[in-house]
Amino acid sequence: MRGKKLLCLLLAGVLCFGSSFTSQASSASEAKKEAEAAKEKADEAKEKSEELAEQKQQAETEKKSLSIQLDTLLTEMTELEGKINAKEEEITLKEEELIQARVDENDQYESMKKRIKYMYENGNGQFVEILFEAKDLSDFLNKTEYISTISDYDRDMLKKFQKIVKTVEEQEAVLQKEQEEMEVLQDDLIAKQGTLQALLESKNDEIIGLKEELNANAEKVKQLEAAAKAAADAARKKAEAEAAAKEAAARAAQAKQDAASGTGGSAGAAVVSGNGMFTHPCPGYRRISSTFGYRKAPLAGASTNHKGMDFAAATGTPIYAAADGTVTSARYSGNAGNMIVINHGNGLQTYYMHCSKIYVSAGTKVSKGQNIGAVGSTGNSTGPHLHFQVMSGGRPVNPMNYL
Repeated sequence: MRGKKLLCLLLAGVLCFGSSFTSQASSASEAKKEAEAAKEKADEAKEKSEELAEQKQQAETEKKSLSIQLDTLLTEMTELEGKINAKEEEITLKEEELIQARVDENDQYESMKKRIKYMYENGNGQFVEILFEAKDLSDFLNKTEYISTISDYDRDMLKKFQKIVKTVEEQEAVLQKEQEEMEVLQDDLIAKQGTLQALLESKNDEIIGLKEELNANAEKVKQLEAAAKAAADAARKKAEAEAAAKEAAARAAQAKQDAASGTGGSAGAAVVSGNGMFTHPCPGYRRISSTFGYRKAPLAGASTNHKGMDFAAATGTPIYAAADGTVTSARYSGNAGNMIVINHGNGLQTYYMHCSKIYVSAGTKVSKGQNIGAVGSTGNSTGPHLHFQVMSGGRPVNPMNYL
């Protein structure tokens, strides 16, 4: 009758653990999804920051190019302005030359008119007198040639001055045209300067906007990363709680099985084996699956620097305390699964990981060879085995030196 009551209590406990485990599993799954969603948002914000940084870099490059173009244009405008000023001086000089040529032309024309008028107003007799005054034939011929020379001279000088006036006018026209062309070019450069200046100001505004957006996005990234870390921590804690609940449910199920079969879950008799300082912690092992030191990681997340020795054995194989000591920890511990830690004094501690059962609790005094647990595959494990680790002065050492 008492056994039936005990069985009923164990069944009720298993049901409670199962319900709690299901609730925690659901909670852990939701927490994991939330953490993944938070990380995805943070990653998207980071990508946005990278895009903004690229846009800002491109805008700064374009701004630099526009500044160079503007500086080149200003240099061209300065040079062109100098050329226009020089051309204006040439035109001014040419205008003065033209004025003088016209004055010379006009003076020559007026002088010629006065001489012609004088000679013709006094009649041909004046010419006759000049001729009759000749002393001899030679003088006569000279005077006749003189009159003709005066007429030819006036005509030739007038033509010469007229030609000078025409040449200067043509030169001035050429200079005026060149100046007009340069002024048109100057107007084009001024218009181009205005366009470049507007583009430069627009690009500068764009860079300022991108800087502000980058700063705002950086703050957003910071907040999202903090939220993602918090969500990841929460998911990890819930996953650990789930694992602990799972282990508790497994223990309850095992207790139920033990109760139903009439066998207890207590530790077995003490066993001391070997001639070393420590007794072998798992004399019932089948093989050594991993030695101390460097190894190839057996699964993702496992260390390549193995800090202990792995003794492969069937689940439930007894685990014994390597030496007298005090249990400092006996609980589920993440990747190590169910783990027992015993302090032996003098800086020595031993670790027993991946247990399926733990028969001791923190603070318990244990003796060498005492059955403290059973082999299992809890935590990060590829199969049932005991990870036995020896710590000396806070550093892992080869267990074989003590067995």
